[in-house]
Amino acid sequence: MSETRVPRLRKVKILATLGPASSSPAMVKKLMLAGADAFRINMSHGTHAQKSKLVEAIRGLEKELKRPTTILFDLQGPKLRVGNFEGGSAELHKGQHLILDRDRCLGGSDRVELPHPELFESIGKGDRLLIDDGKVRLKVLESDQERIVTEVVVGGRVSDHKGVNVPDIVVPIPALTDKDREDLAFALEQKTDWIALSFVQRPEDVAEARALIGDKALLMAKIEKPAALDQLTDIIALSDGVMVARGDLGVELPPEDVPPLQNRIVATARQFGKPVVVATQMLESMITSPTPTRAEVSDVATAIYEGADAVMLSAESASGQYPLEAVTMMDRIAASVERDPIYSSRIHFTETKLEPTTADAIAGSARQIASTVSAAAMGCYTSSGSTARRIARERPSVPIMAMSASMTNTRRMGLIWGVYAVHTRDVSSFEEMVEKGKRMALRHKLATGGDRLVLMAGVPFGVSGSTNVIHVVRLVGDELERYSPGH
Repeated sequence: MSETRVPRLRKVKILATLGPASSSPAMVKKLMLAGADAFRINMSHGTHAQKSKLVEAIRGLEKELKRPTTILFDLQGPKLRVGNFEGGSAELHKGQHLILDRDRCLGGSDRVELPHPELFESIGKGDRLLIDDGKVRLKVLESDQERIVTEVVVGGRVSDHKGVNVPDIVVPIPALTDKDREDLAFALEQKTDWIALSFVQRPEDVAEARALIGDKALLMAKIEKPAALDQLTDIIALSDGVMVARGDLGVELPPEDVPPLQNRIVATARQFGKPVVVATQMLESMITSPTPTRAEVSDVATAIYEGADAVMLSAESASGQYPLEAVTMMDRIAASVERDPIYSSRIHFTETKLEPTTADAIAGSARQIASTVSAAAMGCYTSSGSTARRIARERPSVPIMAMSASMTNTRRMGLIWGVYAVHTRDVSSFEEMVEKGKRMALRHKLATGGDRLVLMAGVPFGVSGSTNVIHVVRLVGDELERYSPGH
């Protein structure tokens, strides 16, 4: 499959969640055309049959629009919840005591079941329990194997099965539940490109998922638990990418702590050369409004200025009233930021130190050469995507054309900053790769006659990870005619 399409040269990617508001092939197509580069399928809701139809729709439109498209399956992860109340809910008042125990009887304003025995062994005096996304807050006074006695710090009404967050401890449960394992097996059957792992607290959580996934998909660790921040570099090192899941982070941490932590996570991921997605509530008001607030626009812009590889829409595109408008708005914000003359200098505030390898040295030098000779684009032929990631880490000012004979690899590159992935036939020599690079740059309108193109490759050719050559070519007029569609 060698496709010709009008290039989308925006560098930051848009990851849109699909759901009830965007499940039809017609709407998915509209979102693709409006700017969605990748789609998130949330396994917290819906059936496998529904998810299979979404994958089928995306892959069908991928062929129709000749645009390789990334699919990310997001696993639900363990959910801590209270039990049931008599009458369905109870009102809790500040200063009162509430006991959480293992009794399955209906609860009330004085006690309620907490059906998670592992918590009773780990939680201690002074630790916090946050119910319903932190709307109700409890402080532990005492605990044993059977009950946890708490004081209500912030009161309110709590209803059946409301979620519980425990920010002060490493919860002694694995990141993968039985449901997650079933969902993971299904996602791999669907040939997903990425798996997002929820409830990551320690590197061992990533390692467990990696063992199950193997090389069948790339693995994205969601940073949403405070415990993960203590071992952030180890978690990122074991992952293929990370997501700043600000929803739970904002519940378990003071809200004023989230912006600097977002900056830290983005910067650390960039230093590792791993794609980083900023997610949750980016255009939240567009769930019910056709336009965002100015603060939301600034929030999206901030993530882009930080150099995030992708920004994500959740309920805005999955269940909101204006999914198309939300994607369009995010595309407009990104385009505006990237036109800003100071954008290039802003994204280079984060120092991405090169590793002492030939491949990293080549990537760093190629970015400088592309800038010096005013190249129209950079190009590489990659069998694994590693060369594209190395170049993207340097945040060059021109598009990165990453060519691959593997459609799987082409799709997986859809969340890497600045990468324009091209699925094309395999090549067998350096000279053939150079000709292929010139032809694809012209065909995909990344360059025209007279432009320079900076190409990277490895000699001997075809050996993964052997990038060691920079080649600068100038495209001439007769090539433009020779390589145009129809010739």
